[in-house]
Amino acid sequence: MRIDSTGRTALVTGSTQGIGAAIAAGLARSGARVAINGRTEKSVGEAVERLRAEVPDGEFVPAAADVTTDEGARRVLEIVPGVDILVNNLGIFGSQPALEIDDDEWRRYFEVNVLSAIRLTRLVLPGMVERSWGRVLDIASDSAIVIPAEMIHYGMSKTALLAVSRGFAKEAAGTGVTVNSVLAGPTHTGGVEDFVYSLVDTDLPWDEAQREFMKKYRPQSLLQRLIEPEEIANMVVYLSSAQASATTGAAVRVDGGYIDSIVP
Repeated sequence: MRIDSTGRTALVTGSTQGIGAAIAAGLARSGARVAINGRTEKSVGEAVERLRAEVPDGEFVPAAADVTTDEGARRVLEIVPGVDILVNNLGIFGSQPALEIDDDEWRRYFEVNVLSAIRLTRLVLPGMVERSWGRVLDIASDSAIVIPAEMIHYGMSKTALLAVSRGFAKEAAGTGVTVNSVLAGPTHTGGVEDFVYSLVDTDLPWDEAQREFMKKYRPQSLLQRLIEPEEIANMVVYLSSAQASATTGAAVRVDGGYIDSIVP
C-alpha cells in the first residue's frame, strides 16, 4: 500500500515534540503540507527546523497559536485555511490523587484535552463537508477505557474525546468526511519519561525505570514496553489517507495490547 496525501493540508495541534511531531513528520512524508502548532513562535520555529532536517522534502508551515482559546483556534486557521486533515493531538497529563483534584484542575483538563478539539472540529468540518473530503483524528488514550487511579482527570478527558469523535462522525455521515479517535497506549516521549520518574526511583537508568513502570503501573501491556511515537504516527497517517475511507466513528487501538478487550 502506498499512501499519497499530496495536495492535502494538515494541521497537527501540539506538534512541536513527541507524538505530535512524529505525526507531522509522517504526514509530510506522505506528501501532505503540514502546519506545526504550539503556543510560542520560538517552540514552533525550533520544531519546524528539526522537522525540515528530518524530512527534507516535507512542507511545514509554522502556526503558533494557543488553540485552547477561541481566538487562538481562529488564528491558526487563518494561517492554514482549508484544512483537509485535522489531528487533535494537544493534551496535558499528570498524576494526582483523586480526592486532591480541585474544580479548576478538572476544568483545565476538559478545556485543554476536549474543548480545544471540539472547537477546531466545529470550525473545519463545514469546509470539509463542502469539499466532500476530510479527515479528523482525535488522539485519545488507553486511559479512556482503563482509567488510571493516579490520574482520573486525564482518563475522563480522553473518554470524553471518544464520545466527541463518534458524535462528529455522525454529523459528517455520508459526506466523504471521516472522524475517528486513536487509542494510543503508553508511549515513549520526553514528557512520559518525566512522568515515569515521578512514579519510580529516579536513580534507575532509563531502561530499568521503564521496565519497572510497565511492571508496576501498566502490567496489562502485551507489548511489555513503551510504544515509540512513530508507531502511533503510522496509524494516524493511514487513517488520514484516502485508503481509510471506510473507517469512521471508530476508536482505533495502537495500545500494545494494553486494553484488555477483544473490541474495538
